[in-house]
Amino acid sequence: MLVFAKTPAANRSLTDQFTRHLVRKRYLLLTATPPPKDELLVRSRLVRRGERYASDARAREAREAVTSFVRRGEDPTGASVVEAEPRTGRTHQIRVHAAEQGFPVLGDTLYGGPAAERLYLHAALLELADPVTGATRRLAAEPEFTEPVRDRLREALIVPEETDAWRVAHGEAPLPGWSVDRWGDWLLADGPAAAGSARERQAVEDELERWCRRYGLRGALCRITRGGPRARAENGNTGRWSYGEPAPAAWTVRENGVRFEVRLGYPGGAAATVTADQQERAGRSDPSPTAPGGSGSVGLFLDQRDNRRRLLVNHVAAGFPAFPDSPVGAAVLNLFAYTCGFSVCAAKAGARTTSVDLSRRYLEWGQRNFVLNGLDPAAHEFLHGDVFEWLRRLARKGRRFAVALVDPPTFSTSKASGVFRVEADYERLVRAVLPLVEPAGRLFASTNAATLAPERFVAGLHRAVAAGGRRILAEHFVPQPPDFPSSSDAPAYLKTVWLRLD
Repeated sequence: MLVFAKTPAANRSLTDQFTRHLVRKRYLLLTATPPPKDELLVRSRLVRRGERYASDARAREAREAVTSFVRRGEDPTGASVVEAEPRTGRTHQIRVHAAEQGFPVLGDTLYGGPAAERLYLHAALLELADPVTGATRRLAAEPEFTEPVRDRLREALIVPEETDAWRVAHGEAPLPGWSVDRWGDWLLADGPAAAGSARERQAVEDELERWCRRYGLRGALCRITRGGPRARAENGNTGRWSYGEPAPAAWTVRENGVRFEVRLGYPGGAAATVTADQQERAGRSDPSPTAPGGSGSVGLFLDQRDNRRRLLVNHVAAGFPAFPDSPVGAAVLNLFAYTCGFSVCAAKAGARTTSVDLSRRYLEWGQRNFVLNGLDPAAHEFLHGDVFEWLRRLARKGRRFAVALVDPPTFSTSKASGVFRVEADYERLVRAVLPLVEPAGRLFASTNAATLAPERFVAGLHRAVAAGGRRILAEHFVPQPPDFPSSSDAPAYLKTVWLRLD
């Protein structure tokens, strides 16, 4: 439960109530171990110990934490239901007190609780005085412990009438190590090679069937990642249908109302093999389960959905439109265009796009995406070949663009420019792009290189812009989309910066 103050007077009132402990808060938790008593009152002084908090009677400088617990029975699974009421507001106090009394919260592995799909601690009741009338306001939220919480959170991001392609699972429970994407009426799941036992495969198939039933889908494909992109390519990206009917060779999905063609294979067809270099040039080089390329060359990278929408609606952030002026007639350069997803969204907004990619087949795929959305490909440019070579040609011709989009693969090779690696060559790429960005133009810079820390990436962009004789007038860093959650065990890989240049 969250309370938002909409006026300064309400803010002062709420601050005073919380400070003086006048707000009543009640939580419900599940625990696999019953409390030692039906009612408990726990008092202690909490101190921080790394990522955890702990009680320490000697820490006289620490403020006291007080929590009351009442056992309320059992849920259908046999777990004990406990009501917790914090009399004070210390960080983690319910979790610490429950664990130290021998009944850690289910799913709270930080404090010794058994692993579970979620942390089973729920804010159930909040009572406070109305800031205007002074009357008691009672705000309640029933727990939904039996609901698949990750499904509900992701569904909150999606307007189903506009979008039917998104990440269903990203390496977390109930399928640790797996990525599962929805592509219209089908699911595509990628998992680690270690998940090879019959029991593990059955558990994956059961979850895929549950998701298919939940969303009314027609089928799901389960694939095993075999030792990285090169080994996987050599194995032909084999998979097996685990539920429902097979998908066709190609079909369309919707994203924010825009239609895209997708495939479960590579451009040559659903069962075609592909070389590692072709796969890397497709736009992502690491098809591991939690990387954005986990679904191979399906035709769209779902982690860039929000950035495509920024072009579509001409809004990067408050006071920062995606286009310097109107998108109508604006020139947009899309490098490493793949199947032209960014170009389609910019064109839908009214821009004239130039898409550059090393693969002629992907550009042809991109042109089909234009047609799917009622856009005439003949009104836009599709340039096949090495990106650096095309940047030199466009600069010689004096071409300028209102928006330049740079989202290269982490690794690629071409006869004209040789090997490109994001960690070593991104700044060189940005310097080559800068002369093509018109005054007050936008530079979109993105990478999925997991080994490149965000701080290094942003610092490199600043160096490249300065070396190119330009100044940054505005900057907006975009986090990884919420349906691709990050954690300390799996940090965010995607880094994106929108720049407004002088």
